[in-house]
Amino acid sequence: MKRYISAISVAAASLLGACNKSLDPQVYSSLTNANAFVTESDAIAAVNSVYARLKGPTVGDNFEYWTVRHFALTDLTTDVGHCSYGGDPGQLSLAQWNSANGLIGQDWLYAYKLISDANNAIYNITPMTGITAAQKAQFLAEVKFCRAVSYMDLTDAFGPVVLATEKDLASPNYTSQPKPAPVATIDSLLIGDLTNAASVLPLNYANNPIYSTNDVGRATQGAALTLLMKLYLRERNWQKVADLTQQIMSLNVYNLYPSYLGLFTEANKWCSENIFSVLCDANTNGAELMNHFGPLNHPVVQNRWQYYAVSWDFWSSFDSADDRKWCFYPSYMGVDGLEHMAGPTLTAQAPAGLFYMPDIATKKYADSLGSVNSYYDGHSVDILRYADVLLSRAEALNEINGLNAESVTLINQVRARSHAPLLAMGNYTQSSFRDALLQERGWEFFYEGKRREDLIRMNKYDVIVNAYLTRIGQTPSIVMPKNQYFPYPQSQVQLNPNLDNSSR
Repeated sequence: MKRYISAISVAAASLLGACNKSLDPQVYSSLTNANAFVTESDAIAAVNSVYARLKGPTVGDNFEYWTVRHFALTDLTTDVGHCSYGGDPGQLSLAQWNSANGLIGQDWLYAYKLISDANNAIYNITPMTGITAAQKAQFLAEVKFCRAVSYMDLTDAFGPVVLATEKDLASPNYTSQPKPAPVATIDSLLIGDLTNAASVLPLNYANNPIYSTNDVGRATQGAALTLLMKLYLRERNWQKVADLTQQIMSLNVYNLYPSYLGLFTEANKWCSENIFSVLCDANTNGAELMNHFGPLNHPVVQNRWQYYAVSWDFWSSFDSADDRKWCFYPSYMGVDGLEHMAGPTLTAQAPAGLFYMPDIATKKYADSLGSVNSYYDGHSVDILRYADVLLSRAEALNEINGLNAESVTLINQVRARSHAPLLAMGNYTQSSFRDALLQERGWEFFYEGKRREDLIRMNKYDVIVNAYLTRIGQTPSIVMPKNQYFPYPQSQVQLNPNLDNSSR
């Protein structure tokens, strides 16, 4: 018996050896630190990977960061956004969040993933000798611009945060617990990076010597100047905002798109109003914007979730002549056989045949002409667009000069595009015009990642959000300055005790 087993064992061993020998892999190349960053295509791949992080792609899902979840922090937590679901988004919608909220943690995570990839690209592209000086300057400027987007997002949401740069990769310490850097320190880095990027990046990529195609989604001179404008707007450095907006306007590159509704259709991926956008393609690199923003039980835009909606309170604030009021789905006959509409009161019970919607879905990322039969869609997300430049200039000039004709002309330029009634200068003071600008920005930029920062900058976050919560029968719970920043995610506090939530 033993010999039999031994014989079998020897035979099996021989067979296994033969199999292993025949299956030995032939190594054609090996990626190492020495050969990973050698050619131009290596550098471009690293740059492109940083852009990809703006969508935070994961296997099977494309709804992270700027292609859905970022809006949970910037809009759901204000008077604009509303979520009728429970859990993390419901907490944010009712201003009842805490450090364990998963969406707060996700925003932190994906911003830092982009920063990590950016730092890695900067660290490895900088010493490259296989590309020209012009290529290196271009690639580094693009990556630092993207990194600045994420640091702006983080400091808007959390204030002081850990500052990680390419310098940390020379001698990495993976167990360190650094203290958060002051916002002013981070802003200083971003000002230098964006100022340099504006001097390096082209106006556009038509006939570009580095990229063979007109890559409209890449960072440009105008994008760097506009993000720098946003930083100074947050700092309330009005003269810098006025100077930068004039510089951007003088580029003669940007214009308002003729139609507000047309601006956000899936077919309009890029136009003269876009300054920097996250671009998607339904067939090859789609997002899940339509899933999250689309209406429930709609006969055309079917099988959507209405996860991120707006309150009826906000929708009712639009003038009926304003095209932007019709960037929504206020009523329709649902596939459930019910007529979907607003209820007469918040607590009204719908009679047979009707469904009173708790909130209203927007067409901004779920138009009925888009990929209505596809799980993924190809809507663009405009991080920076020209209307923001015009309204930021109007705000800065109002703060510098008081009420003035140019500021009124600028806001009316934006309103006229949507056929909203124009403002008459004689009806306003500096203070009431400031309020009109804040309201205008809400109507123009809902679910574009700007509402919360606007309310905070104009010292109205607690006043406006608490008034809204009261109107809808909820507890007015915003307290400033405590709620200027979100708490650091609990998972991060456990890793780094220097992230202190005691005052948040």
